[in-house]
Amino acid sequence: MTNPIRFVENLWIPLPDGRRLAAAAWLPGAKPQGPAPTILEYLPYRKRDGTAPRDATTHPVFAREGYACIRVDIAGTGDSDGVFDDEYSEQELSDGEAVLAWIAAQDWCDGNIGMIGISWGGFNGLQLAFRRPPALKSIVTVCSTVDRYADDIHYMGGALLTDNFNWSGQMHAYQTRPPDPALRDDWRERWLERIETLPFCAADWLRHSTRDAFWKHGSVCEDWSAIEAATLAIGGWTDAYINAPAALTANLNAPVKALMGPWEHKYPHIARTNPADFHGEVLRWFDRWLKGIDNGAEALPDYRAYMLDYDPPSANYRNRPGRWVAEADWPSPNVKPLTLHMNDGLLSERAGSGTRTIASPQTVGAASAYFCVGMRIENELATDQAIDDAHSACFDTVPLPEDMELLGRAEAVLSFSVDKPVAQVCLRLCDVAPDGKSVRISYRPFNLTHHAGHETPVPLEPGKRYTASIALNECGYRVAAGHRLRFAISTGYWPVIWPSPEAATVTLHEDCTLTLPVRVVAAEIDAQSPAPPRDYPTRDAKILRKSDSHTDRRVEPDGTLVLETFDDFGKAEDLTHGMIDGSTVSQRFAIHPDDPLSADHWSQWEFTFERPGWSTRIVTENRMTATATHFTLWRKTTAYEGERVVAERELSEEMPRGLH
Repeated sequence: MTNPIRFVENLWIPLPDGRRLAAAAWLPGAKPQGPAPTILEYLPYRKRDGTAPRDATTHPVFAREGYACIRVDIAGTGDSDGVFDDEYSEQELSDGEAVLAWIAAQDWCDGNIGMIGISWGGFNGLQLAFRRPPALKSIVTVCSTVDRYADDIHYMGGALLTDNFNWSGQMHAYQTRPPDPALRDDWRERWLERIETLPFCAADWLRHSTRDAFWKHGSVCEDWSAIEAATLAIGGWTDAYINAPAALTANLNAPVKALMGPWEHKYPHIARTNPADFHGEVLRWFDRWLKGIDNGAEALPDYRAYMLDYDPPSANYRNRPGRWVAEADWPSPNVKPLTLHMNDGLLSERAGSGTRTIASPQTVGAASAYFCVGMRIENELATDQAIDDAHSACFDTVPLPEDMELLGRAEAVLSFSVDKPVAQVCLRLCDVAPDGKSVRISYRPFNLTHHAGHETPVPLEPGKRYTASIALNECGYRVAAGHRLRFAISTGYWPVIWPSPEAATVTLHEDCTLTLPVRVVAAEIDAQSPAPPRDYPTRDAKILRKSDSHTDRRVEPDGTLVLETFDDFGKAEDLTHGMIDGSTVSQRFAIHPDDPLSADHWSQWEFTFERPGWSTRIVTENRMTATATHFTLWRKTTAYEGERVVAERELSEEMPRGLH
């Protein structure tokens, strides 16, 4: 880290229509020098404060290795002009193309651009590569998706994720924050404009409850051949976004490699689970595809993955036991399907017979963990699944005579009937230790009205038999000899998925199967596993309030299960530009075991921003409930300048449930 860099705290990127986007830059060299390849990160999370702590750990490292690094705020966010309209909108992506063209024309850029990003930035990196802007030669996409309907924070398996509303509430809080008056004289006008014009995203997303054109926009799986940029896809088994790396490696024609670690929703160098050298992986990839250095990046195994071992289940973050493995080609000839039948509570090679009914209490999911692990401060991992197994239909193998490695996606074929027109299931694959503790290996919810496809769901006819094929999420896991594999099926999974309007009974018939992706290799190849994290810089800030977090689970006198969480992300003064920012979030999830219509989710965010003579605060609240026919969505925004309320806005909307 000895090479000097120049930090440009703010620069303006002009767009063709006259708007400007705010950006920060880290340029190699203590003074202007020749053009360099450039790394772009393009986000709505505010480079001035929101991602500043993380940006400080990445871009300076890359700049010292000879890259110009640019961190840009999307229109209507941070200090950028414009109005935010939606995630991955046409405005965002066309603006992104203009940003890439502007960067390529600067005298400090040699015309070769790469993009990095986690989550939102991982999404739009893929989506911009799909549009083939000429300067974008390579991307590193982390914790992202190739299918916005199937594998995002809105729907999974056609089931409505509770995080569809939760994420909307978070975006509500994020996008109503004020610009910085140190950069914008019109900060108040722009702030009030944002509050007034912010879309009600949860309602907009609920209007598209099937896989229609809205979700196909930005889903790169619609045309794998469109991506020509060299792609490194990174994910973590603890994260919510785990299916993209394997899918990209299996389907892209462009140079592509996948890396799956044990990490949560974080860049690997700052993960709380087995941190690793993210910088080294990015630099090797971009050195090859942006600098043209012959370093063998293209010869890496197609798929490098951390094979998890059994670890007693706990919500606590810790390093996970396991080892790195690699597959030279993906899909791999080393992974073979093993089909087992569900029969009398057993998973075996003997064909099933008879029926099994499932009618879980609405509280199943109590051991499910936070949907997107890594967003909170406190421990948030899945706990002992035996809590939920007890209220699910479970099918177990006998204790395994030898170790079994799983790498890929298990797939269930269910022959079923129901007693209600709308019903859903959640499938879990678990490792059961000899002492009875149950570790979740993989899971997948599924809305049974989508049995024929996510574009054309249909109400279910009670008593009629149907068949559904359901692929669980990707996994990489070694089940030890003496342990049992368990396949658990429940009719709900709160608070991960919103419950069906009526408590449904699902009947499983004979011929239900589970096909496992069993990995067997004669000899392992060099996994070329990531190195331990290198030293990296951190944000130059004065901590004024430390972060704090707590979780409260309780059962109220009437039987309602309540989960309350609180996260204080702390308060800090940025010593580079002097702004002080702080934030907290409180959430409440509640449901009665006998009543799906009792489901209730509430959240409150608070942000504060201060400078000498300037103090602002914004409080946002969101709540979602439901009747048998409609969802009720409510949100409130209260903005303060000093102690004076300068804006207050309340919205409520009822949305037809459709088949959810």
